[in-house]
Amino acid sequence: MHSSTHDAIAAAWRIESAKVVATVARMVRDVAVAEELAQEALVAALERWPRDGLPDKPGAWLMATAKNRALDHLRHQQMQARKHEELGRDLEAQEALIVPDFTDALDAARQDEIGDDLLRLMFTACHPVLPTEARVALTLKLLGGLTTHEIARAFLVPEPTVAQRIVRAKQKLREARVPFEAPRGEELQARLASVLEVVYLVFNEGYTATAGGDWMRPALAEEALRLARMLAELAPDAAETHGLAALLELQASRLHARTDAEGRPILLAEQDRSRWDRLLIRRGLAALARADALSPQRGPYALQAAIAACHAQAPSAEATDWPAIAALYGQLAQVMPSPVVELNRAVAVGMAFGAAEGLAIVERLLDDKALRNYQWLPSIQGDLLARLGRKDEARAAFERAAALAGNAREKALLLERAQRLAPH
Repeated sequence: MHSSTHDAIAAAWRIESAKVVATVARMVRDVAVAEELAQEALVAALERWPRDGLPDKPGAWLMATAKNRALDHLRHQQMQARKHEELGRDLEAQEALIVPDFTDALDAARQDEIGDDLLRLMFTACHPVLPTEARVALTLKLLGGLTTHEIARAFLVPEPTVAQRIVRAKQKLREARVPFEAPRGEELQARLASVLEVVYLVFNEGYTATAGGDWMRPALAEEALRLARMLAELAPDAAETHGLAALLELQASRLHARTDAEGRPILLAEQDRSRWDRLLIRRGLAALARADALSPQRGPYALQAAIAACHAQAPSAEATDWPAIAALYGQLAQVMPSPVVELNRAVAVGMAFGAAEGLAIVERLLDDKALRNYQWLPSIQGDLLARLGRKDEARAAFERAAALAGNAREKALLLERAQRLAPH
């Protein structure tokens, strides 16, 4: 197969796979079966496109082929007479029989129906019945179009582990009889938190990798940003979908400035702000404005986006409005109390009102069990101690932080900061 044809198939699959799986899942009411049928359409493309040439509308071809596979599946179920319920679905699917011209199939589908299907797929993949790591893996597989190998590489876990998570997740959804639907009303708000959390976790792993040799995994961060944008379009009336999109747009704007040419981390205060992506900043500020228009009471993601906006709008590190950031962290602590939020508030307070004020907050967190293995606690403690001239204590804190760091780049940065404080 020519590499150009293979690249075209891979690109089409990456763009269209979520729509294909979502549409077929509505027909067969089983996410696992839907993915198998979509994969069959991909195999058909791999067999036919190199021989017959690329279709004018690759996405339409994949959609039509997968829908025909779904109809065959439903007919087979009808012949087996397994369930009266599935007979009804078969008749419903028959009414939407696909025209033979594959290139016109996607045009024939109503776009709002595709959107509804994608929303159903997202809520199914992120269902609270699944453990968090399974939700993340299944979402990246079904909605991100990532292969099991890509997911395993991104999270630095063995490929069989990811494969097992995905298989078990599908089985769990089937056993729990999770309906393929987007919840409404109060249930939507309850379930939305799970969806937002998954996208947020994926982005964070890309933005600052927990382990391995790279400080960041930009492809993973970009995938989360794509999912957040999709979610904001599919659930336009939910303020926090725009809050999350705003947060990720603003955070992603700094990606290119966060490492040097050798891949070493550059902390926020030392970043070259001319390398920040102004388009992403504008998109983030617009998304935050939409979130604020939908709800006067900011949720956790909108509050974090507002904090990111303070950084994005500051022309320099020195010009940052730290009192405003400290106040926003205070609001975030009310809405989403956690020791990590309090630790971040300590940084802002230290910058706004002096290192001693920040250190007082940090010292109250030193015995918190949730932060026992969190390298940023001693790291922030070290920074505040250094600013107060307590160099020996600061060096010891940075060394403790380095010992806790799982990421090689992060460990090197912390050891370097400790070394700078060594007596000469």
